[in-house]
Amino acid sequence: MSPYHGPLSSHLRVYEPLEAFSPEERARMEHSLAGREPGRRGLETAESEAALGRIISSSGDPFPDDDAEFTRTVTIDGRTLYCPSQLVLRAGLAAESVLTTAPTPLATVLLPAPARAKHQERVDRIASEPGTPRINTRESLWGIPFSWFVLFHEQDATEVVEEDDHVQTVRITTTWAKALHRARFAVANLALAAPEMNLLDELTSLTEWLEEFHPDSAVELDYGAVADRVYPDESPTDVLLGIECLAEGDMTGAAAAYRRLASRWIPIRQLARAS
Repeated sequence: MSPYHGPLSSHLRVYEPLEAFSPEERARMEHSLAGREPGRRGLETAESEAALGRIISSSGDPFPDDDAEFTRTVTIDGRTLYCPSQLVLRAGLAAESVLTTAPTPLATVLLPAPARAKHQERVDRIASEPGTPRINTRESLWGIPFSWFVLFHEQDATEVVEEDDHVQTVRITTTWAKALHRARFAVANLALAAPEMNLLDELTSLTEWLEEFHPDSAVELDYGAVADRVYPDESPTDVLLGIECLAEGDMTGAAAAYRRLASRWIPIRQLARAS
């Protein structure tokens, strides 16, 4: 079966050392890693096929169960770091968003009440565990938020995954310390130069999220299937340049950087409304 991609989705992930997780989370990660095909390719395929299976299931229950969890790993300087998918928690948050934004008849069809109640039991069980659960993954559909690019520079480690002359994804990885420093730098400069920008609010929220994680963590931007439409991509450089220009009062330079970003990403976002 070919991997199911669905809408063009991209992910921002934080990988933490094993000691950063609760015993309960560690047990879930060990279970998810057991018997899985090694490597990212096998994991991405298994996760995509599981998602497709839930969508086409005759049960009418679109929610992932406990066995639907996956764990990604990266090795940096000889140390393995972990990013659990936390699909149960993330599906619960996504359901709340649908229920508050979609028309009630549509939400009822997409998320039947019996399925919601059953899934809420899973969420409540995890929420009752010691410690406050952190969500290690953020997902964006139909484009990458400009705030995410602030965390990365062009010299960061970059992996380009290609197959059959197509870019399957691009993954950029940096340390938690660098990502947080870059986010704080951008927040400080935008607060002075452009306090009215939506980007400042997004970066403030992003910074607060990053601060929750272990200082030995790594941060990864995974373009997903959108990479084939935009790579090679200079968005991290354009975002940095735009912020620096705003800080220096160079409105012409900032506008030029934004135009380059807009020309690259607005067509992607318009695909969400394409018939």
